[in-house]
Amino acid sequence: MAKAVRAKARAKAPKIPYTPDEVAEIFRRLAVQRPHPTSELEHVNTFTLLVAVVLSAQMTDAGVNRATRTLFARASTPDAMAALGEDEVREAIKSVGFFRTKAKNVQRLSEILRDQHGGEVPRDRASLEALPGVGRKTANVILNTAFGEETLAVDTHILRIGNRIKIAPGKTPEAVEDGFLKIIPDGFLRHAHHWLILHGRFVCKARKPDCAVCIIADLCRADERWCDTAAPLVALPDASPGPQPLPPGAKRPGG
Repeated sequence: MAKAVRAKARAKAPKIPYTPDEVAEIFRRLAVQRPHPTSELEHVNTFTLLVAVVLSAQMTDAGVNRATRTLFARASTPDAMAALGEDEVREAIKSVGFFRTKAKNVQRLSEILRDQHGGEVPRDRASLEALPGVGRKTANVILNTAFGEETLAVDTHILRIGNRIKIAPGKTPEAVEDGFLKIIPDGFLRHAHHWLILHGRFVCKARKPDCAVCIIADLCRADERWCDTAAPLVALPDASPGPQPLPPGAKRPGG
């Protein structure tokens, strides 16, 4: 049934400057480069992942990790977080943007999980999105990372890539998500979220894409592309999500 739905969606996919084979090759290379992608948000269980994602709105993962190390050492379950109290949560995450609102959300969602879900993070989208501070993107992250479902959470990096390289253009995260879901080949959707985020964070950067280390530079249709030679395709160590070094003889602009 799911394959039939996706096949129907693909039939209605908008025209993009890539053939299905080129799209498949793009995701094949991303998969080879990062065979075991995962979230850079530090967590010890599904609940702490949920809290970390809620705190990550308009924040870097590194900034969230600095705040949650102390918080999660004190409370790593809904019961413990609810017992900690909003004031203590707020104090622990005061380095995080919008920490007052986020502390309130973390406190309330912990109470809801404790009182309505037996202390467990629900696996269905409706229940997740009913939690304070949890929208479609956060729900997609939890469904994908914690429960292994084939969802695609669109953050600023994926929104940028979808439009910049013209592979899934759209004015909203929902439109870009829909565009990607229509073209990502079977077998690649499970990890596409992390591949695209890491590619946007370390290679196809917001200020200027680092095309010299891009493994899909020869396939890319971005107007900003300044190098059309793909970097060597090498699997990166799990502990080192950053880009590969420049290929021999390659130079960045101004380098």
